Amino acid sequence: MVVETKKIMHAPDLAVHATCVRVPVLRCHSEAIDVEFSSAVKVDDAVEALRQAPGIRLLDDPSQAQYPMPAMLEGTDDTYVGRVRVDATVPHGISMWVVADQLRKGAALNAVQIAEMLLG
Repeated sequence: MVVETKKIMHAPDLAVHATCVRVPVLRCHSEAIDVEFSSAVKVDDAVEALRQAPGIRLLDDPSQAQYPMPAMLEGTDDTYVGRVRVDATVPHGISMWVVADQLRKGAALNAVQIAEMLLG
């Protein structure tokens, strides 16, 4: 997609960062998230930080085509992150694919977790 866009637009220096995913969505939200940091961040460091974050599950093995997909994550409580990679269109950019069940994590579980924090 990146190469073809530059070719079609006759713009070899055009900054293009694309995420292409087919998703059979019943209930989960899916987002392509791009983060620009104030200084350089290695993908391995971002992956390690995500791996240690509570409530986050890393599902990121491109060689096995394993990354978060809504159809397989419905009914789960965690937020799943995959396809973590460099976003070369901005300085110090990292891109990732994030999926979570919006009824559990996005609504019901969030309410419980907020109440536990306030009461605990």
